[in-house]
Amino acid sequence: MNNILNLIGRDCQLFGKDVARYAESISERVSGGRFLVIGGAGSIGQAVVREIFKRHPKVLHVVDINENNMVELVRDLRSTLGYIKGDFKTFTIDCGSTEFEALLNSGYKYDYFLNLSALKHVRSEKDPFTLMRLLEVNILNTIRTFEMAKANGAKKYFCVSTDKAANPVNMMGASKRIMEMFLMRASLDIPVSTARFANVVFSDGSLTHGFSQRISKRQPISAPYDVRRYFVTPQESGELCLMSCLLGDNRDIFFPKLSEDLHLATFSDIAVRYLSEQGYEAYECASEEEARQRADELISHKKWPCFFFESNTTGEKDFEEFYTSTEILNLDRYENIGIIKNDPTFNQAKLEYFLSTVRAIKARSTWSKGEIVELFNEMIPNFSHKETGKYLDQRM
Repeated sequence: MNNILNLIGRDCQLFGKDVARYAESISERVSGGRFLVIGGAGSIGQAVVREIFKRHPKVLHVVDINENNMVELVRDLRSTLGYIKGDFKTFTIDCGSTEFEALLNSGYKYDYFLNLSALKHVRSEKDPFTLMRLLEVNILNTIRTFEMAKANGAKKYFCVSTDKAANPVNMMGASKRIMEMFLMRASLDIPVSTARFANVVFSDGSLTHGFSQRISKRQPISAPYDVRRYFVTPQESGELCLMSCLLGDNRDIFFPKLSEDLHLATFSDIAVRYLSEQGYEAYECASEEEARQRADELISHKKWPCFFFESNTTGEKDFEEFYTSTEILNLDRYENIGIIKNDPTFNQAKLEYFLSTVRAIKARSTWSKGEIVELFNEMIPNFSHKETGKYLDQRM
């Protein structure tokens, strides 16, 4: 943990005091609770599962479509925390499938549904087909799984959001903002809560995770030098989600407070620190081509080829924020966690229009990205989609 904190420029965990203060209440609710974690084999999902598992729940079932990550989740738990008396099971199925419906019809009952499944990459908006999949996972699957939680008699539904939902500039953030709109409607049936937080350092598929992949394959590291972001550790992401689920009031959105404990860091700075920790000096190359061509030469001299560049890809936000100027905040309940308080405000006609339009688009043989962007603009009037015509797949 300390090594990860050093890499992102911190010397302490964010939520340690808040978790300690409410430790008894959290443990009591977990030990008597029955949990279903959807998307539990992703980086955030695994962190949430670990936080639940170590507090000995009555039931902990995990659903995810990633077979390999699910295997690693089980191996990791067994190798560190061991076993629990409660019913711990994993199911490698899609939460949008008939198999998932069959699971819920088989007699299992859950107190808490935690939905951690998401398409989280800005690069997912590069084409209309992946973009529709993003919409399907981030919005439609949320609606489906909530309805299943309601039918199952759940006490609480939790779904992870993102800081990019606050004044979104990309389709991923906008999809999560629309998801939050549907959750406001859902909150009239059973309590819901969510969490917005920053980049999870070394999470699967993240740029920082790519650093370790590049080193294992002896390949150059590429990162923007002008993108400054807030980072949380995997453990912190798990703690924030669990606290929102168990302690959040209906419609609460938890987020990390901006304080001296949460520092902005650039990806290039993290790369330099990470390489130093691995025993290498970062060597800045003038181009991707130079970095590729000189990789073997530089690495043999304990230098690592790096290409640091100015960011100009679609959907990249100039700065990060966890809430908007119109949202009502409670900054007093926790030391390092803020809460966005929401009334059950939503536009029923607009939500139904969104669903009917998506159904109509999907009923055709194909569709364009433009019509999905137009629909998102209608749902979020101040949506300032940042289109540059350049995408991360065009980067090393």
